[in-house]
Amino acid sequence: MFEFAWPWVFALLPLPWLMRALLPMADSGEPALKVSFLSELEGLSGRRAKANLPVWRQRAPFLLIWLLLLIATARPQWLGEPLPVAASGRDLLVAVDVSGSMDYPDMQWKSDEVSRLVLVQQLLGDFLEGRKGDRVGLILFGSQAFVQAPLTYDRRTVRVWLDEARIGIAGKNTALGDAIGLALKRLRMRPATSRALVLVTDGANNAGQIDPITAARL
Repeated sequence: MFEFAWPWVFALLPLPWLMRALLPMADSGEPALKVSFLSELEGLSGRRAKANLPVWRQRAPFLLIWLLLLIATARPQWLGEPLPVAASGRDLLVAVDVSGSMDYPDMQWKSDEVSRLVLVQQLLGDFLEGRKGDRVGLILFGSQAFVQAPLTYDRRTVRVWLDEARIGIAGKNTALGDAIGLALKRLRMRPATSRALVLVTDGANNAGQIDPITAARL
């Protein structure tokens, strides 16, 4: 199906006529230079022939260019039939600890010493890439928890958000119970047999309003 992404651009179509009607014409005044053979020059350049053309013929090239410019700006596009997405029906939320302790460089990745968060980003990133057909989401938590990426089939975008996670973005402490409670709230309306929570943390709960055991029983 052919359509324009920005059809409102065509509202600018009468803009040249409005500018011509509203803006005053420039006063050329007397010619600064008089040339005795001006008529011969006009004949050679074709200017005189153009002046004899009807007004609409003279303005047609400009109008065509203006119309083509508007068409290009409106972003014409052809949309095919929607392609079915193979889905296994699983809804997977990944909750990642980004508290201060995750910054300790006591892990190894390909012979390099890295922080705990960097290792999690590498391993979880590969894990998400393999979840073809599943909806995945991302929760980051420290002193508080928040949804960084809602459940989606776009695993690549979720991995980008995971790779951009930084220590302290949600505070320095670990609100483990809040992260579990937020994840369960997001998964509550999904079928029990197809929902799962992957919780990645390196410490005990020391912040937040909900105890982890209490949150898990909700």
